[in-house]
Amino acid sequence: MKPDSRVRLSRGRSPADQRIISTFSIVAADPSAGEVGVAVQSKYLAVGAVVPWARAGVGAVATQAMGFAGFGPRILDALAKGQSPQVAMEAVLAADRMAAQRQVGVVSASGVTASHTGAECMDWAGGLRAPTYAVQGNILAGEAVVREMARAFETVAGPLALRLLTALEAGQAAGGDKRGEQSAALIVEQSGYADATGLGIDRMIDLRVDDHPQPIAELRRLLGLRLRQEVSFRAMRPYYDADYARAAAIMAEGARAYPDSAEILYNLACFESMAGQPDESLRHLAQALDVDPAMRPMAAADSDFDPVRADARFAALLKA
Repeated sequence: MKPDSRVRLSRGRSPADQRIISTFSIVAADPSAGEVGVAVQSKYLAVGAVVPWARAGVGAVATQAMGFAGFGPRILDALAKGQSPQVAMEAVLAADRMAAQRQVGVVSASGVTASHTGAECMDWAGGLRAPTYAVQGNILAGEAVVREMARAFETVAGPLALRLLTALEAGQAAGGDKRGEQSAALIVEQSGYADATGLGIDRMIDLRVDDHPQPIAELRRLLGLRLRQEVSFRAMRPYYDADYARAAAIMAEGARAYPDSAEILYNLACFESMAGQPDESLRHLAQALDVDPAMRPMAAADSDFDPVRADARFAALLKA
Protein backbone atom coordinates (compact mmCIF):
# COMPACT_ATOMS: atom_id res chain seq x y z
CA MET A 1 0.00 0.00 0.00
CA LYS A 2 1.35 3.42 -0.94
CA PRO A 3 -1.15 6.02 0.25
CA ASP A 4 -0.62 9.45 -1.25
CA SER A 5 -1.92 11.31 1.80
CA ARG A 6 -2.60 10.70 5.45
CA VAL A 7 -4.98 12.77 7.50
CA ARG A 8 -3.61 14.09 10.79
CA LEU A 9 -4.49 12.65 14.18
CA SER A 10 -7.29 14.33 16.09
CA ARG A 11 -7.47 15.78 19.53
CA GLY A 12 -10.05 17.25 21.88
CA ARG A 13 -13.59 16.07 22.48
CA SER A 14 -14.68 13.49 25.02
CA PRO A 15 -16.22 10.20 23.83
CA ALA A 16 -18.95 10.76 26.43
CA ASP A 17 -20.74 13.07 23.99
CA GLN A 18 -23.40 10.72 22.54
CA ARG A 19 -24.12 13.09 19.64
CA ILE A 20 -20.85 12.07 18.05
CA ILE A 21 -21.07 9.54 15.23
CA SER A 22 -18.07 7.34 16.05
CA THR A 23 -17.45 5.66 12.76
CA PHE A 24 -15.08 4.04 10.30
CA SER A 25 -15.73 3.96 6.58
CA ILE A 26 -14.29 3.45 3.13
CA VAL A 27 -15.20 5.18 -0.12
CA ALA A 28 -13.94 3.60 -3.32
CA ALA A 29 -14.24 3.46 -7.09
CA ASP A 30 -13.64 0.73 -9.64
CA PRO A 31 -13.28 2.79 -12.85
CA SER A 32 -12.96 -0.27 -15.07
CA ALA A 33 -16.32 -1.58 -13.86
CA GLY A 34 -17.93 1.85 -13.67
CA GLU A 35 -18.67 1.35 -9.97
CA VAL A 36 -18.51 3.62 -6.91
CA GLY A 37 -19.42 2.75 -3.35
CA VAL A 38 -19.23 3.25 0.40
CA ALA A 39 -19.10 0.89 3.37
CA VAL A 40 -19.45 2.11 6.96
CA GLN A 41 -19.79 0.84 10.54
CA SER A 42 -20.60 2.85 13.63
CA LYS A 43 -21.66 2.80 17.25
CA TYR A 44 -24.66 4.83 16.14
CA LEU A 45 -28.24 3.95 15.23
CA ALA A 46 -28.93 3.67 11.49
CA VAL A 47 -25.60 5.02 10.27
CA GLY A 48 -26.66 4.25 6.69
CA ALA A 49 -29.11 7.15 6.83
CA VAL A 50 -26.33 9.70 7.36
CA VAL A 51 -22.85 8.68 6.26
CA PRO A 52 -22.85 6.93 2.83
CA TRP A 53 -23.61 8.70 -0.46
CA ALA A 54 -22.88 7.52 -3.99
CA ARG A 55 -23.87 8.42 -7.53
CA ALA A 56 -23.06 6.30 -10.56
CA GLY A 57 -20.60 7.94 -12.92
CA VAL A 58 -19.89 10.70 -10.38
CA GLY A 59 -18.40 9.43 -7.11
CA ALA A 60 -18.96 8.53 -3.48
CA VAL A 61 -18.86 10.40 -0.17
CA ALA A 62 -18.69 9.46 3.51
CA THR A 63 -19.67 12.26 5.93
CA GLN A 64 -19.10 11.40 9.58
CA ALA A 65 -17.86 12.43 13.08
CA MET A 66 -20.35 15.27 13.62
CA GLY A 67 -21.76 13.96 10.38
CA PHE A 68 -23.87 16.24 8.23
CA ALA A 69 -25.83 14.34 5.61
CA GLY A 70 -26.16 17.43 3.44
CA PHE A 71 -22.49 17.19 2.53
CA GLY A 72 -23.20 14.05 0.51
CA PRO A 73 -25.41 15.48 -2.24
CA ARG A 74 -23.56 18.82 -2.24
CA ILE A 75 -20.19 17.22 -2.90
CA LEU A 76 -21.67 14.84 -5.48
CA ASP A 77 -23.31 17.76 -7.29
CA ALA A 78 -19.94 19.52 -7.40
CA LEU A 79 -18.21 16.40 -8.74
CA ALA A 80 -20.89 16.09 -11.41
CA LYS A 81 -20.05 19.65 -12.52
CA GLY A 82 -16.40 18.72 -12.95
CA GLN A 83 -14.87 19.82 -9.66
CA SER A 84 -12.14 17.65 -8.16
CA PRO A 85 -12.84 15.77 -4.90
CA GLN A 86 -10.45 18.05 -3.01
CA VAL A 87 -12.02 21.27 -4.30
CA ALA A 88 -15.57 19.98 -3.80
CA MET A 89 -14.80 18.88 -0.24
CA GLU A 90 -12.98 22.08 0.70
CA ALA A 91 -15.87 24.18 -0.61
CA VAL A 92 -18.43 22.64 1.75
CA LEU A 93 -16.03 22.73 4.70
CA ALA A 94 -15.13 26.36 4.09
CA ALA A 95 -18.72 27.38 4.78
CA ASP A 96 -19.06 25.10 7.81
CA ARG A 97 -18.46 26.51 11.31
CA MET A 98 -18.07 22.94 12.60
CA ALA A 99 -15.43 21.82 10.09
CA ALA A 100 -12.98 21.06 12.89
CA GLN A 101 -15.38 18.40 14.18
CA ARG A 102 -16.18 16.84 10.79
CA GLN A 103 -14.67 13.92 8.93
CA VAL A 104 -15.20 13.42 5.21
CA GLY A 105 -13.97 10.98 2.57
CA VAL A 106 -14.53 11.50 -1.16
CA VAL A 107 -13.73 9.55 -4.32
CA SER A 108 -14.58 10.44 -7.91
CA ALA A 109 -15.76 7.85 -10.43
CA SER A 110 -12.31 8.09 -12.04
CA GLY A 111 -10.63 7.18 -8.74
CA VAL A 112 -9.35 10.56 -7.51
CA THR A 113 -9.65 10.85 -3.71
CA ALA A 114 -9.80 13.42 -0.92
CA SER A 115 -10.11 13.11 2.86
CA HIS A 116 -10.56 15.44 5.82
CA THR A 117 -10.29 14.86 9.56
CA GLY A 118 -10.99 17.95 11.65
CA ALA A 119 -8.55 18.83 14.43
CA GLU A 120 -11.29 18.44 17.06
CA CYS A 121 -12.39 14.94 16.05
CA MET A 122 -11.95 12.49 18.91
CA ASP A 123 -8.88 10.31 19.27
CA TRP A 124 -8.06 8.14 17.50
CA ALA A 125 -9.17 9.81 14.31
CA GLY A 126 -7.55 9.93 10.90
CA GLY A 127 -7.41 8.26 7.56
CA LEU A 128 -5.49 7.06 4.55
CA ARG A 129 -6.12 7.65 0.91
CA ALA A 130 -4.69 6.24 -2.28
CA PRO A 131 -5.82 6.13 -5.89
CA THR A 132 -9.39 4.72 -6.03
CA TYR A 133 -10.13 4.69 -2.29
CA ALA A 134 -10.04 6.57 1.00
CA VAL A 135 -10.50 5.13 4.49
CA GLN A 136 -11.26 7.22 7.56
CA GLY A 137 -12.48 6.82 11.12
CA ASN A 138 -12.88 8.50 14.48
CA ILE A 139 -12.98 7.24 18.08
CA LEU A 140 -11.05 4.21 16.83
CA ALA A 141 -8.92 1.73 18.73
CA GLY A 142 -5.92 3.11 16.85
CA GLU A 143 -4.28 3.85 13.52
CA ALA A 144 -4.15 0.11 12.77
CA VAL A 145 -7.88 0.20 12.00
CA VAL A 146 -7.52 2.36 8.89
CA ARG A 147 -4.25 0.70 7.87
CA GLU A 148 -5.81 -2.76 7.98
CA MET A 149 -8.83 -1.52 6.04
CA ALA A 150 -6.55 -0.19 3.32
CA ARG A 151 -4.50 -3.41 3.26
CA ALA A 152 -7.60 -5.58 2.97
CA PHE A 153 -9.13 -3.47 0.22
CA GLU A 154 -5.96 -3.66 -1.85
CA THR A 155 -5.44 -7.39 -1.23
CA VAL A 156 -8.83 -9.03 -1.71
CA ALA A 157 -10.10 -9.90 -5.18
CA GLY A 158 -13.68 -9.71 -6.37
CA PRO A 159 -16.40 -7.15 -7.04
CA LEU A 160 -16.27 -3.74 -5.39
CA ALA A 161 -19.03 -4.57 -2.90
CA LEU A 162 -17.09 -7.55 -1.58
CA ARG A 163 -13.86 -5.55 -1.32
CA LEU A 164 -15.60 -2.77 0.60
CA LEU A 165 -17.14 -5.21 3.05
CA THR A 166 -13.84 -7.03 3.52
CA ALA A 167 -12.23 -3.69 4.40
CA LEU A 168 -14.86 -3.13 7.10
CA GLU A 169 -14.23 -6.59 8.51
CA ALA A 170 -10.49 -5.91 8.63
CA GLY A 171 -11.07 -2.62 10.44
CA GLN A 172 -13.23 -4.32 13.02
CA ALA A 173 -10.68 -7.09 13.50
CA ALA A 174 -8.06 -4.41 14.20
CA GLY A 175 -10.14 -2.95 17.02
CA GLY A 176 -12.71 -0.89 15.17
CA ASP A 177 -14.78 1.70 16.99
CA LYS A 178 -13.72 2.14 20.63
CA ARG A 179 -17.36 2.23 21.71
CA GLY A 180 -18.30 -1.01 19.96
CA GLU A 181 -20.67 -1.95 17.14
CA GLN A 182 -24.26 -1.01 16.34
CA SER A 183 -25.01 -0.34 12.69
CA ALA A 184 -23.47 -0.73 9.24
CA ALA A 185 -24.28 0.01 5.61
CA LEU A 186 -23.03 -0.76 2.11
CA ILE A 187 -23.99 0.96 -1.12
CA VAL A 188 -22.62 0.49 -4.64
CA GLU A 189 -23.73 2.20 -7.83
CA GLN A 190 -22.75 1.32 -11.39
CA SER A 191 -23.15 3.36 -14.55
CA GLY A 192 -25.52 1.60 -16.89
CA TYR A 193 -26.52 -1.07 -14.37
CA ALA A 194 -29.82 -2.72 -15.21
CA ASP A 195 -32.15 -4.70 -13.00
CA ALA A 196 -33.89 -7.97 -13.96
CA THR A 197 -36.25 -6.14 -16.34
CA GLY A 198 -33.34 -4.51 -18.16
CA LEU A 199 -34.25 -1.04 -16.86
CA GLY A 200 -31.37 1.16 -15.78
CA ILE A 201 -31.45 1.96 -12.06
CA ASP A 202 -27.74 2.53 -11.22
CA ARG A 203 -27.94 1.31 -7.61
CA MET A 204 -26.64 -2.25 -7.47
CA ILE A 205 -26.29 -2.67 -3.71
CA ASP A 206 -28.15 -0.84 -0.94
CA LEU A 207 -27.91 -2.75 2.34
CA ARG A 208 -28.37 -1.40 5.86
CA VAL A 209 -28.17 -2.92 9.31
CA ASP A 210 -29.64 -0.29 11.62
CA ASP A 211 -29.24 -1.91 15.06
CA HIS A 212 -27.46 -5.21 15.64
CA PRO A 213 -24.87 -6.60 18.09
CA GLN A 214 -22.68 -7.66 15.13
CA PRO A 215 -23.71 -5.39 12.24
CA ILE A 216 -20.77 -6.19 9.96
CA ALA A 217 -21.39 -9.93 10.22
CA GLU A 218 -25.06 -9.32 9.46
CA LEU A 219 -24.07 -7.13 6.52
CA ARG A 220 -21.95 -10.02 5.21
CA ARG A 221 -24.99 -12.31 5.42
CA LEU A 222 -27.18 -9.82 3.57
CA LEU A 223 -24.57 -9.25 0.88
CA GLY A 224 -24.39 -12.99 0.28
CA LEU A 225 -28.15 -13.06 -0.28
CA ARG A 226 -27.96 -10.02 -2.57
CA LEU A 227 -25.15 -11.50 -4.68
CA ARG A 228 -27.19 -14.67 -5.13
CA GLN A 229 -30.13 -12.55 -6.23
CA GLU A 230 -27.87 -10.66 -8.61
CA VAL A 231 -27.11 -13.90 -10.50
CA SER A 232 -30.77 -14.21 -11.43
CA PHE A 233 -30.97 -10.51 -12.30
CA ARG A 234 -28.10 -10.85 -14.78
CA ALA A 235 -29.56 -14.01 -16.31
CA MET A 236 -33.03 -12.56 -16.77
CA ARG A 237 -31.82 -10.01 -19.29
CA PRO A 238 -30.83 -12.58 -21.95
CA TYR A 239 -33.87 -14.64 -20.96
CA TYR A 240 -36.16 -11.75 -21.91
CA ASP A 241 -34.28 -11.57 -25.22
CA ALA A 242 -34.98 -15.30 -25.75
CA ASP A 243 -31.26 -16.07 -25.53
CA TYR A 244 -31.91 -19.04 -23.29
CA ALA A 245 -28.50 -20.63 -23.73
CA ARG A 246 -26.79 -17.46 -22.49
CA ALA A 247 -29.23 -17.20 -19.59
CA ALA A 248 -28.50 -20.82 -18.67
CA ALA A 249 -24.75 -20.22 -18.83
CA ILE A 250 -25.01 -17.32 -16.37
CA MET A 251 -27.15 -19.38 -14.02
CA ALA A 252 -24.75 -22.32 -14.26
CA GLU A 253 -21.95 -20.04 -13.11
CA GLY A 254 -24.12 -18.95 -10.22
CA ALA A 255 -24.93 -22.54 -9.30
CA ARG A 256 -21.22 -23.31 -9.05
CA ALA A 257 -20.78 -20.37 -6.69
CA TYR A 258 -23.94 -21.07 -4.66
CA PRO A 259 -24.72 -24.81 -4.96
CA ASP A 260 -27.18 -24.66 -2.06
CA SER A 261 -29.44 -22.03 -3.64
CA ALA A 262 -32.77 -23.55 -4.60
CA GLU A 263 -33.72 -20.39 -6.52
CA ILE A 264 -30.60 -20.47 -8.68
CA LEU A 265 -30.93 -24.20 -9.37
CA TYR A 266 -34.61 -23.77 -10.23
CA ASN A 267 -33.98 -20.90 -12.64
CA LEU A 268 -31.11 -22.80 -14.20
CA ALA A 269 -33.47 -25.72 -14.82
CA CYS A 270 -36.01 -23.35 -16.39
CA PHE A 271 -33.49 -21.80 -18.75
CA GLU A 272 -32.00 -25.16 -19.74
CA SER A 273 -35.48 -26.42 -20.52
CA MET A 274 -36.10 -23.46 -22.82
CA ALA A 275 -32.62 -23.85 -24.35
CA GLY A 276 -33.36 -27.44 -25.41
CA GLN A 277 -31.21 -29.10 -22.75
CA PRO A 278 -33.68 -31.55 -21.14
CA ASP A 279 -31.21 -33.76 -19.32
CA GLU A 280 -29.47 -30.84 -17.64
CA SER A 281 -32.82 -29.18 -16.90
CA LEU A 282 -34.26 -32.20 -15.12
CA ARG A 283 -31.07 -32.83 -13.20
CA HIS A 284 -30.98 -29.29 -11.86
CA LEU A 285 -34.71 -29.28 -11.15
CA ALA A 286 -34.20 -32.41 -9.05
CA GLN A 287 -31.45 -30.63 -7.12
CA ALA A 288 -33.63 -27.57 -6.58
CA LEU A 289 -36.49 -29.69 -5.26
CA ASP A 290 -34.14 -31.52 -2.93
CA VAL A 291 -33.19 -28.18 -1.40
CA ASP A 292 -36.75 -26.81 -1.37
CA PRO A 293 -39.55 -29.33 -1.96
CA ALA A 294 -42.10 -26.50 -1.67
CA MET A 295 -41.14 -25.51 -5.23
CA ARG A 296 -43.03 -28.49 -6.71
CA PRO A 297 -46.36 -26.68 -7.24
CA MET A 298 -44.52 -23.79 -8.92
CA ALA A 299 -42.69 -26.18 -11.23
CA ALA A 300 -45.93 -27.93 -12.13
CA ALA A 301 -47.45 -24.65 -13.32
CA ASP A 302 -44.32 -23.09 -14.85
CA SER A 303 -44.54 -22.75 -18.64
CA ASP A 304 -40.73 -22.78 -18.85
CA PHE A 305 -40.96 -26.52 -18.31
CA ASP A 306 -43.35 -27.08 -21.23
CA PRO A 307 -40.49 -28.47 -23.38
CA VAL A 308 -39.91 -31.25 -20.80
CA ARG A 309 -43.44 -31.63 -19.49
CA ALA A 310 -44.09 -34.83 -21.43
CA ASP A 311 -40.91 -36.42 -20.10
CA ALA A 312 -41.68 -39.13 -17.55
CA ARG A 313 -38.81 -37.91 -15.43
CA PHE A 314 -40.48 -34.54 -15.02
CA ALA A 315 -43.70 -36.14 -13.84
CA ALA A 316 -41.75 -38.30 -11.40
CA LEU A 317 -40.07 -35.25 -9.91
CA LEU A 318 -43.42 -33.60 -9.26
CA LYS A 319 -44.68 -36.69 -7.42
CA ALA A 320 -41.57 -37.32 -5.35
